[in-house]
Amino acid sequence: MARYGQKARSKVKRALHKRKRGTLKSGRSGRRVKSRQQAIAIGLSEARRAGGKVPKRRRKSSRKK
Repeated sequence: MARYGQKARSKVKRALHKRKRGTLKSGRSGRRVKSRQQAIAIGLSEARRAGGKVPKRRRKSSRKK
């Protein structure tokens, strides 16, 4: 069973193309995105908002030793 749907794939693909062209911008600050990982995260976030099949976000866990 696939974790990601078609919509997620197309949104991520679009975000990566925009990043490569230098036109992908991040949230409030509006700075240009340079990292591939951030571009993927933006694509997945857009897919979530559009109602695509995308797993929930992973939360940073703060474990105490």
